[in-house]
Amino acid sequence: MAVGTLARVGQSSEADGWPPKALAPLLEPFVSADEAARFLAVKRRHLLTLARKGIAGAYGLGTGNKRKLWVFHLSKLAGAITGETATMVARPPKGVTILSGSPR
Repeated sequence: MAVGTLARVGQSSEADGWPPKALAPLLEPFVSADEAARFLAVKRRHLLTLARKGIAGAYGLGTGNKRKLWVFHLSKLAGAITGETATMVARPPKGVTILSGSPR
């Protein structure tokens, strides 16, 4: 690979040693909700409901309160379904109020 050029994710060249074999499992590509739903044989809406509830393998992109773009790692979704990994990711509680003053 020439100096100053970058390879696309997923492309590798054994001559330059990229990506390192230790990083290969970490470089799993993200897939869309449509592809993930086909993989799990469920409807897209059901998958997005699971994503909003925190199923492992689902990642919300963006900061919007109403709409997010969801992407998925198929291996983590499969692990959540088969029970190999924690199914739901812990979410922090919403609307926590911090009390002012002394705790006494």
